[in-house]
Amino acid sequence: MDAQRILIITSALLAMVCIGLGLQLYQTNQTVVAVQADNTAISFERDQVLFDLEKLSFSYDTLSTENALMLAQIADQKNDIGRLVQQVKNGNWSLARAKQEAETLRGIMKGYVATIDSLNQLNLALIDENDQMRARVEEVQERNASLVERQENMEEMITAGQTLQAAEASAEGIRILSNGRQRPTTRASRLSMVRVCFTLLENRIASAGSKTLHLQVSNDSGQILMGEQSANANDLGNPVSATRELDYNNERIEACIFFIPSTERIPAGIYTINILEGNEVIGSTQLVLS
Repeated sequence: MDAQRILIITSALLAMVCIGLGLQLYQTNQTVVAVQADNTAISFERDQVLFDLEKLSFSYDTLSTENALMLAQIADQKNDIGRLVQQVKNGNWSLARAKQEAETLRGIMKGYVATIDSLNQLNLALIDENDQMRARVEEVQERNASLVERQENMEEMITAGQTLQAAEASAEGIRILSNGRQRPTTRASRLSMVRVCFTLLENRIASAGSKTLHLQVSNDSGQILMGEQSANANDLGNPVSATRELDYNNERIEACIFFIPSTERIPAGIYTINILEGNEVIGSTQLVLS
């Protein structure tokens, strides 16, 4: 075999070896590319799972309720989400199982959302019902208060209507002469007593029968003068100057009450005279003495 033939055979063998090595290198590169693509896809899928879990955790954070049992359950689900995130990050958990658990947790969260929404709707309905009930109660209370006020006003009107009224009241100083005759006087030094005359008006709702009327004669200082009568106070212990019993039958009647000072002389001045039934002033007049 000559040298040229040997060279050709050797070259052919080297070419075949190079082709084999090239094919092997190409296959190796294809395998590396496929592995890198798989790793990229797995990494992307893991990041997507982690992103979904983070969103799910945030969604659980938005749940708000006052139900203590539900709050405890929500806290447990959030702990499960945190555990699942940590396992996915560490590569200790199948991504398929992680997705499945995430879907389960998402379904549970939707159930919580529906339950909380129903509770909120129920609370809103109860609040509205309570507001309506409160409004009805306030309306009834206002109506009752109005009725009580009307009743009190009616009672006051009846009480006021039952009070007698003395009209045309007048006061006159009287001097008693030595022969017993009476003469009018405006001189304080000659005054023996004061005659106060008035007219009790007709009152159909007042009770008929004996009525006790009083006089209060007061000077310009407001001091009430005492009289010679045995009682110088009414039934309530308030000072009075004179008292008289009258028989009243609900019709107009004219009457007079006499005030005899307990002192021999009263000074000159302007005296205010009130006519009272009980403690109610039913008429008034003035007496001027010089």
